[in-house]
Amino acid sequence: MTKKILRRFPFLFVLFSFIQTTNAQNFPPTVLAALPKAEREFRAAWVATVANINWPSRPGLPVDSQQKEAVALLDFLKANNFNAVVFQVRPQADALYQSSLEPWSYFLTGTQGKAPEPFYDPLKFWVEAAHDRGLELHVWLNPYRAHHPAGGPVTDSSIVKRKPALVLPLKDTGYWWFDPSLKGTKEHATAVVLDIVKRYDIDGVHFDDYFYPYKEYNKGEDFPDSASYAAYQKAGGKLSRGDWRREAVNSFIANLYTQIKKTKKWVKFGLSPFGIWRPGYPEGICCFDQYDILYADAKLWLNKGWVDYFSPQLYWPISRMNTSFPLLLGWWRDENTKKRHLWPGINVGDTSGKATLEVLNQLMTDRGLLPQDKGVIHWSIGQVIKNAALQKTLTDGPYKRRALVPASPWLDSVPPAAPTAKIQRMGDSLNVVLLPSTEKDVFRRMVYFQYQNIPWNYVILNRNERRVTLPLTLMSGGKKQPLLHVQVSAVDRTGNESLKKELPFAK
Repeated sequence: MTKKILRRFPFLFVLFSFIQTTNAQNFPPTVLAALPKAEREFRAAWVATVANINWPSRPGLPVDSQQKEAVALLDFLKANNFNAVVFQVRPQADALYQSSLEPWSYFLTGTQGKAPEPFYDPLKFWVEAAHDRGLELHVWLNPYRAHHPAGGPVTDSSIVKRKPALVLPLKDTGYWWFDPSLKGTKEHATAVVLDIVKRYDIDGVHFDDYFYPYKEYNKGEDFPDSASYAAYQKAGGKLSRGDWRREAVNSFIANLYTQIKKTKKWVKFGLSPFGIWRPGYPEGICCFDQYDILYADAKLWLNKGWVDYFSPQLYWPISRMNTSFPLLLGWWRDENTKKRHLWPGINVGDTSGKATLEVLNQLMTDRGLLPQDKGVIHWSIGQVIKNAALQKTLTDGPYKRRALVPASPWLDSVPPAAPTAKIQRMGDSLNVVLLPSTEKDVFRRMVYFQYQNIPWNYVILNRNERRVTLPLTLMSGGKKQPLLHVQVSAVDRTGNESLKKELPFAK
């Protein structure tokens, strides 16, 4: 209710802020100079289901084992202070969730079209488990891949059989691909996305770099859409074949962004294209041209603001001259004219010490180039799990403390109300208890605390967590330092944080 009122009468927010600030935060000047602030950074990892890269470990894995593996992955992310997971739910025009539009995935059950036994909905399970751990869950879909050669036989339930007019076989590779130029392709892909957005409590929708296929998927030959292009020309179309293909993808992306916002405005739409737009952008960069091979005009999508976050796959070292990570990240930053989130994808590579140092340096480079909107997505969760040295480097360094996801003010800029809380003194400790809230979009709650001569610290509470226990004193500098301040706040689904409320207690 509070947010609705503040949206209708914005001037009340100023008054509301002034009242809360003056009445609830009567601190001495030395404290006011260093008020508490949580770190902000998007820390995500891809979980790939295609070819069972990350989950489940094999097709047809028993349901209880699937769930145990999922929980282990999410527990790992929480323990290593990540705050988001990008989970692949549609690897090949199939579904790792209950769908009336596409068949159950071969990668899940071992038979395309076969539901899990005993039945459960994997996406619902992942969403609930992720949110219980304070992680955003973004669903990752491939919009145009209709069948993957690792995806078992093409069954009668496959879209290849059910919508044959929309798909084309690629040459002797086992791939089937939707024809992006067709109205039916756009309508079907849009319906699949919106079905998920409507029915699941997700935080984001995510596409990767597969638009028109890489040429090696078709034995180096051009995409076989001659019939579609001839029909377009016969109807009076004047665009060149390349521009016609790009326009097919552009119109799909632009419309999908609009439709997602109409359905659930707070659900973020993210794109992770190939990391280079065109050779020579910036100067010295080469050699792949996604604009002219994948027909993906990724720069346009970013310039137009058809995304909420943009994650170009910058899978190259800092020092490689023709694909330099900082040069490319700086170029994409300058193209981000609508000020959307720019959270690059990075590739851990191997498990060597050199790779670990490279990841650390890339994280520091990202923080330096984008200090107000830090964040990356790691490819993939498996490579992080397998690299114990990298885990230690992250949690000892850049991921030492948990972080909030940066806010998205173009989606929602009105913060929730501060939470109600109470203090319970228990011997030498204080229990801070957060009471239930009527604000439906509150996703996390914060408890900030400060001891004498020690900087502010904080705890991020997940949606079902309500209690933090703080000792009344901490040892620092050889002395007992008393607890001076405790504050609480709430954070909504788009990252807005409420005003902080000071909790009085007897010192």
